Amino acid sequence: MDQYFRELIESIGENPKREGLLKTPQRAAQAFEFMTQGYKKNVDEIVNGAIFTSDNDEMVIVKDIELYSLCEHHLLPFFGKAHVGYIPNGKIIGLSKIARIVDMYARRLQVQENLTRQIAQTLMLATGALGVGVVIEAQHLCMMMRGVEKQNSVMKTSCLLGVFRKGEATRKEFLTLIS
Repeated sequence: MDQYFRELIESIGENPKREGLLKTPQRAAQAFEFMTQGYKKNVDEIVNGAIFTSDNDEMVIVKDIELYSLCEHHLLPFFGKAHVGYIPNGKIIGLSKIARIVDMYARRLQVQENLTRQIAQTLMLATGALGVGVVIEAQHLCMMMRGVEKQNSVMKTSCLLGVFRKGEATRKEFLTLIS
């Protein structure tokens, strides 16, 4: 990957042998590997057995989970917060596992719409929940730095599954609690 970044630097007319750029190809390759580490992870390893029996049947919400991702169309970052809720069906998941699931999918080349759905479907499958709700609010540098250059735009996406989709009261409770 170092060589690709070196060639990229040359292709924009810069000199990769210039003092400030000498180690940039290696640093850029390491940064790109870090930002896409989600490809090297899987749900089973992340959950790692942290599913526990529980008679709780009330909504569980983890709000304001920071996320950082790369737009698959421009390879520019987008960042924001995920709000994740579920209603247990005899099982709960370790709290940190929800944030780790968000990170696993966010650390891949993404579009926000798919990221939202992937998180919701994974949590639903992992826990057997009665329902899952995921809302993501993010700012996209591909929209801020280039193209329309809108600095204050925020994209919001949601994926509601099970009782979050079918039950108006459940959906309203979730959306009220995360706002």
